[in-house]
Amino acid sequence: MVTIANQPEMNQSEFLQAVMPVKDKLYRLAKRLLVSKEEAEDATQEVLMKLWAGKKNMSNYRSVEAFAMTMTKNFCLDRLKSKSAGNLKLVHTNYTDSSPSLQQQVEARDSAGWVSRIMEELPEQQKLVLQLRDVEEYEFEEIGEMLGMNPTAVRVALSRARKAVREKLLEKHSYGIG
Repeated sequence: MVTIANQPEMNQSEFLQAVMPVKDKLYRLAKRLLVSKEEAEDATQEVLMKLWAGKKNMSNYRSVEAFAMTMTKNFCLDRLKSKSAGNLKLVHTNYTDSSPSLQQQVEARDSAGWVSRIMEELPEQQKLVLQLRDVEEYEFEEIGEMLGMNPTAVRVALSRARKAVREKLLEKHSYGIG
Protein backbone atom coordinates (compact mmCIF):
# COMPACT_ATOMS: atom_id res chain seq x y z
CA MET A 1 0.00 0.00 0.00
CA VAL A 2 1.41 3.37 -1.00
CA THR A 3 0.82 6.32 1.29
CA ILE A 4 0.59 9.73 -0.26
CA ALA A 5 1.87 12.81 1.53
CA ASN A 6 -0.45 15.77 1.88
CA GLN A 7 0.19 17.99 -1.09
CA PRO A 8 -1.97 20.08 -3.41
CA GLU A 9 -1.92 17.76 -6.41
CA MET A 10 0.07 14.71 -7.45
CA ASN A 11 2.24 14.78 -10.50
CA GLN A 12 2.14 12.02 -13.09
CA SER A 13 5.03 10.08 -11.58
CA GLU A 14 3.48 10.06 -8.09
CA PHE A 15 0.14 9.01 -9.54
CA LEU A 16 1.70 6.11 -11.44
CA GLN A 17 3.59 5.03 -8.34
CA ALA A 18 0.39 5.03 -6.26
CA VAL A 19 -2.05 3.51 -8.75
CA MET A 20 -0.21 1.26 -11.18
CA PRO A 21 0.67 -1.45 -8.62
CA VAL A 22 -3.07 -2.11 -8.14
CA LYS A 23 -4.04 -1.98 -11.83
CA ASP A 24 -4.05 -5.78 -12.21
CA LYS A 25 -6.20 -6.20 -9.10
CA LEU A 26 -8.68 -3.68 -10.50
CA TYR A 27 -8.80 -5.64 -13.76
CA ARG A 28 -9.32 -9.00 -12.04
CA LEU A 29 -12.18 -7.60 -9.96
CA ALA A 30 -13.77 -6.05 -13.06
CA LYS A 31 -13.36 -9.35 -14.95
CA ARG A 32 -15.02 -11.29 -12.12
CA LEU A 33 -17.99 -8.93 -12.13
CA LEU A 34 -18.36 -8.20 -15.85
CA VAL A 35 -17.13 -11.59 -17.19
CA SER A 36 -16.07 -10.17 -20.55
CA LYS A 37 -12.36 -9.47 -20.95
CA GLU A 38 -13.09 -6.44 -23.14
CA GLU A 39 -15.61 -4.99 -20.67
CA ALA A 40 -13.16 -5.52 -17.81
CA GLU A 41 -10.41 -3.73 -19.74
CA ASP A 42 -12.76 -0.83 -20.48
CA ALA A 43 -13.87 -0.64 -16.84
CA THR A 44 -10.28 -0.65 -15.59
CA GLN A 45 -9.32 2.11 -18.01
CA GLU A 46 -12.38 4.15 -17.02
CA VAL A 47 -11.57 3.84 -13.31
CA LEU A 48 -7.93 4.81 -13.92
CA MET A 49 -9.09 7.88 -15.86
CA LYS A 50 -11.45 8.84 -13.01
CA LEU A 51 -8.64 8.41 -10.51
CA TRP A 52 -6.40 10.66 -12.63
CA ALA A 53 -9.13 13.27 -12.90
CA GLY A 54 -9.51 13.26 -9.10
CA LYS A 55 -5.80 13.09 -8.28
CA LYS A 56 -5.90 16.33 -6.31
CA ASN A 57 -8.15 14.62 -3.71
CA MET A 58 -6.10 11.40 -3.43
CA SER A 59 -4.20 12.58 -0.38
CA ASN A 60 -7.52 12.53 1.50
CA TYR A 61 -7.77 8.73 1.21
CA ARG A 62 -6.17 6.49 3.79
CA SER A 63 -5.70 3.74 1.19
CA VAL A 64 -5.62 4.56 -2.51
CA GLU A 65 -5.85 0.83 -3.23
CA ALA A 66 -9.04 0.36 -1.19
CA PHE A 67 -10.53 3.47 -2.76
CA ALA A 68 -9.67 2.25 -6.29
CA MET A 69 -11.11 -1.22 -5.60
CA THR A 70 -14.33 0.32 -4.28
CA MET A 71 -14.53 2.58 -7.34
CA THR A 72 -14.05 -0.45 -9.61
CA LYS A 73 -16.73 -2.45 -7.80
CA ASN A 74 -19.21 0.43 -7.99
CA PHE A 75 -18.42 1.17 -11.63
CA CYS A 76 -18.92 -2.48 -12.61
CA LEU A 77 -22.16 -2.84 -10.67
CA ASP A 78 -23.47 0.36 -12.27
CA ARG A 79 -22.43 -1.00 -15.67
CA LEU A 80 -24.29 -4.23 -15.05
CA LYS A 81 -27.42 -2.32 -14.06
CA SER A 82 -27.30 0.00 -17.06
CA LYS A 83 -29.23 -0.56 -20.25
CA SER A 84 -26.06 -1.54 -22.05
CA ALA A 85 -25.72 -4.53 -19.76
CA GLY A 86 -27.79 -6.50 -22.25
CA ASN A 87 -24.83 -6.32 -24.61
CA LEU A 88 -22.40 -7.87 -22.12
CA LYS A 89 -21.19 -11.39 -22.68
CA LEU A 90 -22.76 -13.62 -20.06
CA VAL A 91 -20.46 -16.61 -20.41
CA HIS A 92 -16.78 -16.92 -19.69
CA THR A 93 -14.49 -17.51 -22.61
CA ASN A 94 -12.50 -20.72 -22.49
CA TYR A 95 -9.12 -20.30 -20.88
CA THR A 96 -6.17 -21.43 -22.96
CA ASP A 97 -3.52 -23.49 -21.22
CA SER A 98 -0.05 -24.12 -22.59
CA SER A 99 0.17 -27.61 -21.05
CA PRO A 100 1.52 -30.21 -23.40
CA SER A 101 -1.23 -32.72 -22.60
CA LEU A 102 -4.59 -32.21 -24.28
CA GLN A 103 -6.29 -34.10 -21.44
CA GLN A 104 -4.74 -31.73 -18.88
CA GLN A 105 -5.96 -28.77 -20.91
CA VAL A 106 -9.50 -30.13 -21.06
CA GLU A 107 -9.52 -30.96 -17.34
CA ALA A 108 -8.13 -27.55 -16.36
CA ARG A 109 -10.66 -25.74 -18.53
CA ASP A 110 -13.48 -27.86 -17.15
CA SER A 111 -12.45 -27.22 -13.52
CA ALA A 112 -11.90 -23.49 -14.02
CA GLY A 113 -15.16 -23.28 -15.90
CA TRP A 114 -17.06 -25.04 -13.13
CA VAL A 115 -15.61 -22.86 -10.40
CA SER A 116 -16.30 -19.71 -12.44
CA ARG A 117 -19.88 -20.77 -13.15
CA ILE A 118 -20.46 -21.66 -9.51
CA MET A 119 -19.03 -18.29 -8.41
CA GLU A 120 -21.31 -16.49 -10.86
CA GLU A 121 -24.33 -18.13 -9.19
CA LEU A 122 -23.36 -16.84 -5.74
CA PRO A 123 -25.12 -13.82 -4.27
CA GLU A 124 -23.27 -10.61 -5.21
CA GLN A 125 -21.84 -10.00 -1.73
CA GLN A 126 -20.49 -13.56 -1.41
CA LYS A 127 -19.01 -13.39 -4.92
CA LEU A 128 -17.19 -10.14 -4.09
CA VAL A 129 -15.93 -11.38 -0.71
CA LEU A 130 -14.64 -14.62 -2.25
CA GLN A 131 -12.89 -12.70 -5.05
CA LEU A 132 -11.32 -10.15 -2.73
CA ARG A 133 -10.17 -12.66 -0.09
CA ASP A 134 -9.19 -15.79 -2.03
CA VAL A 135 -8.08 -14.28 -5.33
CA GLU A 136 -6.86 -10.81 -4.40
CA GLU A 137 -5.75 -11.86 -0.88
CA TYR A 138 -7.08 -8.82 1.00
CA GLU A 139 -7.40 -8.92 4.78
CA PHE A 140 -10.87 -9.13 6.35
CA GLU A 141 -10.65 -5.55 7.64
CA GLU A 142 -9.74 -4.23 4.17
CA ILE A 143 -12.62 -6.13 2.55
CA GLY A 144 -14.98 -4.82 5.21
CA GLU A 145 -13.86 -1.26 4.49
CA MET A 146 -14.31 -1.72 0.73
CA LEU A 147 -17.74 -3.31 0.99
CA GLY A 148 -19.07 -1.42 4.00
CA MET A 149 -19.25 -4.56 6.18
CA ASN A 150 -17.78 -5.42 9.55
CA PRO A 151 -15.00 -8.06 9.51
CA THR A 152 -17.24 -10.66 11.18
CA ALA A 153 -19.84 -10.29 8.43
CA VAL A 154 -17.04 -10.64 5.86
CA ARG A 155 -15.95 -13.92 7.50
CA VAL A 156 -19.52 -15.23 7.51
CA ALA A 157 -20.07 -14.31 3.85
CA LEU A 158 -16.74 -15.91 2.89
CA SER A 159 -17.58 -19.08 4.80
CA ARG A 160 -20.97 -19.33 3.10
CA ALA A 161 -19.46 -18.68 -0.33
CA ARG A 162 -16.77 -21.33 0.13
CA LYS A 163 -19.35 -23.82 1.42
CA ALA A 164 -21.60 -23.19 -1.59
CA VAL A 165 -18.70 -23.66 -4.03
CA ARG A 166 -17.56 -26.83 -2.24
CA GLU A 167 -21.08 -28.31 -2.21
CA LYS A 168 -21.65 -27.56 -5.90
CA LEU A 169 -18.29 -29.10 -6.84
CA LEU A 170 -19.01 -32.22 -4.78
CA GLU A 171 -22.46 -32.44 -6.37
CA LYS A 172 -20.93 -32.19 -9.84
CA HIS A 173 -18.15 -34.73 -9.24
CA SER A 174 -20.25 -37.30 -7.39
CA TYR A 175 -23.25 -37.08 -9.71
CA GLY A 176 -24.15 -40.55 -10.96
CA ILE A 177 -21.81 -42.29 -8.52
CA GLY A 178 -23.03 -44.43 -5.67
